[in-house]
Amino acid sequence: MPKPRVFVTRAILPEGLKLISDFCEMDLWPGDLPPQRADLLKHVPGVEGILSLLTDRLDGEILDAAGAGLKVISNYAVGYDNIDVALASARKIAVGNTPGVLTDATADFAFSLLLAAARRVVEADRQVRSGQWKTWGPSILLGTSLYGTTLGLVGFGRIGQAMAKRASGFEMRVLYYDPSLPDDFSWGTAKRVDFETLLRESDFVSLHTPLTAETYHLINQHAFSLMKTDAILVNTARGPVVDSQALYRALKDKRIFAAALDVTEPEPLPVDSPLLSLENLIIAPHIASGNQVTRRKMSIMAAENLIAGLKGEPLPNCVNPQIYE
Repeated sequence: MPKPRVFVTRAILPEGLKLISDFCEMDLWPGDLPPQRADLLKHVPGVEGILSLLTDRLDGEILDAAGAGLKVISNYAVGYDNIDVALASARKIAVGNTPGVLTDATADFAFSLLLAAARRVVEADRQVRSGQWKTWGPSILLGTSLYGTTLGLVGFGRIGQAMAKRASGFEMRVLYYDPSLPDDFSWGTAKRVDFETLLRESDFVSLHTPLTAETYHLINQHAFSLMKTDAILVNTARGPVVDSQALYRALKDKRIFAAALDVTEPEPLPVDSPLLSLENLIIAPHIASGNQVTRRKMSIMAAENLIAGLKGEPLPNCVNPQIYE
């Protein structure tokens, strides 16, 4: 019996690739950069499964090109805004993701960015490397304190709650805004507030919300106008949650103290972006989940989702379980 054909849009870790190659006839994209649109359209016809990354936009054109035999799309990520899930569901195509496993890795990195921005670590490193460090001084690179301050979390799912746990070590007051939670939800000493209250009262605002029509450019010029002038913004969610032009103006005009981003709009950020001219901004290349343990688990989960879908079994981690009803 022939193995099911699948297209893997980029190499994941070997543990996941072995599971796939043992069960499937695998077409693996060879490059470090994601396949272009034309490449996707060339490689998906006739496949029964696709293992995708966030960089791969799988819309109606791609699903049409794949054909009626497509059974499963396994996304190597928690988020899945790169996939037309509604259309996939209408066609009974299972869509999988890799939740939970990267919670602590992402929270660790978000808190690292928060600390680095507060204490101006990256600025300090640049000064040393460029020969600007001449002596110790009482007013050199003064940052802000974390202890006893207020952390505002926009989105209070797994990662937001993990951030709240980390904040307890600094005796921070935690506020959260998440309209998706039930009215009777509560979590420890964290306080649920409306969005504008969170912006006004928080010393640090950390974003952990999915990208939806409602959250697109949620952090915009109006949002920055409500924040404290010594506030710090951290984004490890999705780049378009923040209006990049409004962020540039807020940082340039010192409307807020600093920002730290693991995600940008667009990705990668062009080298001529005005954001890169700012000293009070840290930018990382979307690596919040980037530790070996997490990425290994993600690879295995993505492979297991793919294989389950090819077998006609419910995916271990499915974002559209209604297709099984």
